[in-house]
Amino acid sequence: MHKQIEEHKQIEERSLNAWPALQTFLYDGWLLRFADGYTKRSNSIQPLYAPEMQSGSISGKVRRCESLYTSAGLDTIFKITPFVTPGDLDPFLEERGYERVDPTSVKTAPLTGLREPSLPEIRIEETLSTDWLRTMAAFQHLSETNQGITARLLQPSCLKKGFFTLYKEGKPVACGLGVIEQGDIGLYDIVTNPNERNKGYGEQLILHMLQWARREGAARCYLLVVQQNLPAVRLYEKLNFQEIYTYWYRVKKRADLPQVSD
Repeated sequence: MHKQIEEHKQIEERSLNAWPALQTFLYDGWLLRFADGYTKRSNSIQPLYAPEMQSGSISGKVRRCESLYTSAGLDTIFKITPFVTPGDLDPFLEERGYERVDPTSVKTAPLTGLREPSLPEIRIEETLSTDWLRTMAAFQHLSETNQGITARLLQPSCLKKGFFTLYKEGKPVACGLGVIEQGDIGLYDIVTNPNERNKGYGEQLILHMLQWARREGAARCYLLVVQQNLPAVRLYEKLNFQEIYTYWYRVKKRADLPQVSD
């Protein structure tokens, strides 16, 4: 069981590396991530690691986090995984009025027995391009501000990346991002043109991404899917992804916290 927990925690760490923040602040074993408010993943506290020495109460640490996020103009968000330290953090946050949102499944699948995609028109880029960003932003209805933040988040890094755009008769119909680390590929920003949904394009895109990952030496894929996104859940079940753990966020709105003095 301990080995399984450690393997799952490695996936959690890979997901943080694959989708970074603009600033990461290490506070007594917790990772505080800031990215101007775009995505909970990049603007939340990751309480993954225990402090080396006992250094005060949970209440004091939480208040300190609230102060930092309020000062940055952000809501205070904790990501609650099976690996949170301390283990009673989630009920503490609930008692403090934090709302539980976006329960999410982390799923994995081996890169074996893959089907070949039937749609051959795919563009794979190893660095972020203006075309990919504009396509993804259009499909997701991102604001200009969030497009700019995305561009900063996805700048070149030490990890292998693939930016994928699937075309049908020369028209982009789906796109996504794959990030490889130590034999695992994580899938991010999998999105289909809103006018072209329910036509199997998401599945075709993912098959291309998995084939690319295998060629690049990866052996396993992981992804994160909000449990309420039933079409995506069904697609990943069809592709033989299995849930390995779940997480959710605890959110306290900035307006509900005491004002921070200068």
